[in-house]
Formats: sequence, C-alpha cells, structure tokens
Amino acid sequence: MSTRVKMTNPVVNGIDDSKKDKTKVKSDPGLLKSYIAALRPWSFTASFTPVALGSTLAYKSDQNFSFLVFVIAVLTALSVHAAGNLVNTYFDYIRGIDNKSSDDRTLVDHVLEPSVVSRMGAVFYSLGCLGFLTLAVASEAKMEHLAVMYFGGLSSSFLYTGGLGLKYIALGDLLIFFTFGPLTVMFAFLSQTGKLTMIPVLYALPLALNTEAILHSNNTRDMDSDQRAGIVTMAILLGRTGSYTFFTMLIFLPFFIFALMGMHYSLWMLLPMLCIFEAFNVERDFRNDTLKGLPQRVAKMNLILGILYTVGCMLADKSAFSF
Repeated sequence: MSTRVKMTNPVVNGIDDSKKDKTKVKSDPGLLKSYIAALRPWSFTASFTPVALGSTLAYKSDQNFSFLVFVIAVLTALSVHAAGNLVNTYFDYIRGIDNKSSDDRTLVDHVLEPSVVSRMGAVFYSLGCLGFLTLAVASEAKMEHLAVMYFGGLSSSFLYTGGLGLKYIALGDLLIFFTFGPLTVMFAFLSQTGKLTMIPVLYALPLALNTEAILHSNNTRDMDSDQRAGIVTMAILLGRTGSYTFFTMLIFLPFFIFALMGMHYSLWMLLPMLCIFEAFNVERDFRNDTLKGLPQRVAKMNLILGILYTVGCMLADKSAFSF
C-alpha cells in the first residue's frame, strides 16, 4: 500500500507564492487607507459639532453633564454618519451616478467591491445600534424618547440615497439640514438631561445652515454628472446663479444670527465671527467655480465655527439662555 505525496510548485504562472504573500502584506496598509477614505472622515464634523453643542446646552440648562454620555453620543452619531456615507457611495454607484470624474471613486476605481462597502455599512449601523443601547443604560433619558431620536437619524442617513433616495428627488438638502442640525442637537441634549424640549432647535439653526452648505457645494460641483444620470438635486433646480445665491445665504446667515445673539444675549456668542474671513474665501471660490475640494474646506470651517460656537455657549452666563 503506497502513499502518494502531492508536490506543489511554489512558482505558478511565473509568480512565486512567497512574493505574492509579500505583495499582499505590502498592500495591507493601502487597503486600510482605502477603508478609512470610504468613510469620508472629513465630513464627520457635521456630526461632532451638533453633539458638542447639544451637550453644552444641556449643561447650561441644569448643570448636568456626563462625559461618558457625551463620548457614547459622539461615537453613536459618528457610526450612523459613517454608515450613511457608505450607503451613499453604494447607491450612487449602483444607480450609475458616480463615474471617473466623481469625487468619490471608491467603487468606480474598484478600490473596494460593492459587497465590501455594503457590509461595512451594516457593521457601522450595528455599532450605532450598540451605542444607542449603551446610551439607553447610561443616560437618564427614557429609552422610547432616545429611540425616536436615534432611529430618526438612522432612517435619515439611509433614506438619503437608499430606499426612497431623497437625494435624487431634490429632498436631500432638507433631510440633511434637519438631521445634522435640530435632530442631532436634540439627541445630545436629551441624552444628557433626559428632557425633551424644542429650545435646542433654535440654537441648532446656525450649525444646520453651515452644514447644509457642505452638501450644497458638493452637489453644485457634481451638477453636470448628476444631470446626465437623470437625478434632480436642489443645485440642479436652482442652476448656477441660484446655487451661488443659496450657498451665500447658507454661509453668511449664521454670522448674522451670531451677531444678533452677541448683541442681545452675550458677547461670547460673537466668537464664531472669527470664521467670517474663511467664509469670504469659500464664497469667492464658489463664485469663481473653483469647486474641487470646496466641500472639504467648508467642512473644516464648520468644525472651527462649531467649536467656537460651543465655547461661546459654555462661557456665556446661564441667563443668556431661554431654558
């Protein structure tokens, strides 16, 4: 009785397996970078700043602040935001909207496969749900109240391009304004205080307007390709001139609101005015049709403006707030 031993040749088709392994190892850092890039981390400012603002308003409301709850709320919001970005990438590719000239070419250039992006989206939605459950235990808020806020945000992040695809019927701007402004600020406020009130919505408006400017600059840049794909965005409806007027309003109206708050409530509310010079810079680039990289610049301004606004609220006397 003989035993056959199958011999394997380490060199197949002229390629040494050991070299293939080395190549694979070398590509791993690049693959990790691709995963991170697919999340569009530059846009996360739109989730962080409203959570920071809502938490600060909670502290001003009744001196109630939990750093643990704040961290959980931030991570939960960021997880849902990341999942929403991945859903956006997936459906824009599936519907044939993204192409070689698009800013997001994760799937177009086959950096990642559609199945990988969809699985990543599911993972981040799962992390968001885990964060919500943890928050329900750590927070004083009723679970049903938190659930309304959380699943409202989760649904919005999916419906932007998934399901109804509100982005494709010119309703994406309204959805983003509501989600990354009033909803997220109220979610953070509720998490800290356990109270449901509409007052934080008023303080969320300047941030919501500035966040919408990120999306609008992105959609104006992609106007031509979106039109060819047969979808309708706010930028397409408004046209170039209308889009510029709308963008200018989104950029500068928050500063008008800050000026009013500074004059009537507290001078600390004028802190975000330090960003007005950058606002003029992005307005000029939009006017000159220099749109490549503009959404990232507006997002950076959104972060600085949001931090200054939060610090201003923190330093202002409690009597300046209508709680």
